[in-house]
Amino acid sequence: MQTRYLIIGNSAGGIGAAEAIRQVDTDGVLTIVSEEPYPAYSRPLISKYLARERTLEGMLFRPPDFYDQNSILFLASKKVTHLELDSQTAYLSDDEQITWEKLLLAVGGKPIFPKMKGSDKTGVFTLTNLDDARAIDRFLDNRRKAVVIGGGLIGISATEALVKRGLHVVVVEMKERILNTILDQQASLIAEEILKQAGVDIVTGHTVVEVNGRESVEGVTLDNGDTLPCDLLLVAIGVLPRSELALDARLDTKRGIVVDQCMAASHPHVYACGDVAEGYDFVYRENRLSPIWPNAYIGGRIAGYNMADVPTKYSGGTAMNSLNYFGIDITSAGMPTAPNGGDYEVISKQDSSTYQKVILKDNIIVGMIFVENIEKSGIIVGLMRDRVNVEGSKQSLLADDFGLAFLPRPLWQGWLEAPPELIPQTASSSPTGEETFIGE
Repeated sequence: MQTRYLIIGNSAGGIGAAEAIRQVDTDGVLTIVSEEPYPAYSRPLISKYLARERTLEGMLFRPPDFYDQNSILFLASKKVTHLELDSQTAYLSDDEQITWEKLLLAVGGKPIFPKMKGSDKTGVFTLTNLDDARAIDRFLDNRRKAVVIGGGLIGISATEALVKRGLHVVVVEMKERILNTILDQQASLIAEEILKQAGVDIVTGHTVVEVNGRESVEGVTLDNGDTLPCDLLLVAIGVLPRSELALDARLDTKRGIVVDQCMAASHPHVYACGDVAEGYDFVYRENRLSPIWPNAYIGGRIAGYNMADVPTKYSGGTAMNSLNYFGIDITSAGMPTAPNGGDYEVISKQDSSTYQKVILKDNIIVGMIFVENIEKSGIIVGLMRDRVNVEGSKQSLLADDFGLAFLPRPLWQGWLEAPPELIPQTASSSPTGEETFIGE
């Protein structure tokens, strides 16, 4: 079959691209290929499904008739196994071939799975898609104890879901503290205390080397020889870019697919976005992996416009997270800690229930963490994204009454006139609990 636009991947980036294309080109044949059988759903809500707080219908971020309404050929439960870039042909696992004019790789990431003796036993899971959640849900009957490997976002969200399902959970984190990639030490300690109050045990500085049991999981052995009994093991270390198609097609890759500010890869008419792409990071001012939902969606829109011959540049994203687990609200963005050896300034304040910190370099915000009282964090992110010099107002950034009135009028007027997905919004305790920053 032939198509003008071929999108491989049906999550945030792929949907963002499809919407941008249809804004410009309502007639060109548009095809989305997905390995999953489901319409586009919000992956950050997978743990809510596992906790039985959401159904599939409650996870959809576009209506089920989205594809028909936008004249999109949706090929579900299909896997692309090989790309021939010169002939612009994609080969599928069922021997079907698709010839494209413009191609977007929005294939996301795959779970990191460490080497462990006995990891093939029944009761070992990862949690990156809806089928994973469904498999764990079926397995949970009469299970009482779980070990979660990984104290990052995926691990903590999975831990909360398992606790809500009645399991006692031990989190095993290889580094010295949980949530170490998005929080500083102080914020990590606050989060750790909240988890402990919820009955979660936390083991840091160690990892699992062996899964114990005959055919099913009965426990794990740590690298120091300690054993932990459990009848479910969840590996939630993180994800790696799914670069197999790109590597096979000899696209330029580093940690992910290398793209320019148009989200274009190294071969003409090929684009990439989301977890698989190294997009521009406006904090570090270089291309980096930034596997979060809003960056994937916006990157997809940029790719879609360019695929439809509307030149558009990606102004960049950065690591941004908003989470609400175990009743605590946390937002973070950019650098969680000031690097050693640089001319950085840290402004922070803490009381019995809140912690707030902003990191600056040359009066430009490059990082922030808010624990509770997070209402103003969206404005801070906007200042960071636009690289606003805050020299005249930096001492007010953490004031209780800080708001748009503290900023130059032309700046916040520009924000209010920007596209909705680019407007800095007030972060809040989202009922969805999504691991993204508000304003996607």
